Amino acid sequence: MTLRPFSVRHPSRCARVFAFAGLLAAAGPAAAGSILFVGNSFTYAQGSPVHGYRADSVTDLNGQGIGGMPALFKSFTVQAGLAYDVYLETQGGVGLDWHLAHKSDVIGGRAWDSVVMHGYSTLDAARPGDPALLVDTVRHMSALLRVRNPAVEIRVMETWPRADQTYESRGAWYGKGLDAMAHDLRAGYDEAAAATPGLKPVIAVGDAWMRAIRTGVADANPYDGIDAGKVDLWTDDHYHASTFGYYLETLMVFGSVTGVDPRSLGANECSGYELGMSQAQVAALEQVAFDQLADGGARLVPMKPARPVKPAHCAPAR
Repeated sequence: MTLRPFSVRHPSRCARVFAFAGLLAAAGPAAAGSILFVGNSFTYAQGSPVHGYRADSVTDLNGQGIGGMPALFKSFTVQAGLAYDVYLETQGGVGLDWHLAHKSDVIGGRAWDSVVMHGYSTLDAARPGDPALLVDTVRHMSALLRVRNPAVEIRVMETWPRADQTYESRGAWYGKGLDAMAHDLRAGYDEAAAATPGLKPVIAVGDAWMRAIRTGVADANPYDGIDAGKVDLWTDDHYHASTFGYYLETLMVFGSVTGVDPRSLGANECSGYELGMSQAQVAALEQVAFDQLADGGARLVPMKPARPVKPAHCAPAR
């Protein structure tokens, strides 16, 4: 799959964008500030090699030695010349209500420049599909975060539809299909974002997941085998993500938070190589993320960091 060229319909505007990007690159890593990730196994990348990936490049506030999606985000930002201090506070199998009840002192103990957070994978563990708890906890978590820094950038991340919840008879969306679960998740996160003024746009990971399926990059049903030439976005429990799924998740977070076109990382992106992905798979997922972000109204800067001419290991992140 080939990458689409950047638009040149407005040459003067493009020239200004590239000049700006060039100045940033020439100046070295930008002082991007601190970013905190609050979540569960969907953040710490349960079920894939991403879980322990480059854990020494980020700070796990719970001391569990996790790298996860935050470490992959760190790698992308280093490659883009951005200097983020990355932190995570995660706990498996919980929503934001757990973090408020048990980790408010950790989360609210310092000022953060940016925060990305998400709730339970079905919106509410006890009442799947009901966004009320998410809406309430996003409001309270945002208030806590703004005590130390009223200008903190807060984003909620829509999670992906679970194959086990749609294809297995015990699932809350059984018989309704992936689209129905994805729609309900997006509606819940939209409601949460609308109920708390000042939040940044929802990071549409679930929508990107469905786009990857619709465009033939990913397989729709892991229970009947994976079609040739497609990737499986879920791991073997059909609940958590595979390496491909977490990679797509991180590309969406990267583009949303930094404003950098994820295609700028290139097909030879080093973390994809370290995680065993092919150049074609990397490029295809970057394109999916770009298309989803662009459709959501994101204005992405096509930065041009120095890129290897062939896949290679990443440089140290710290």
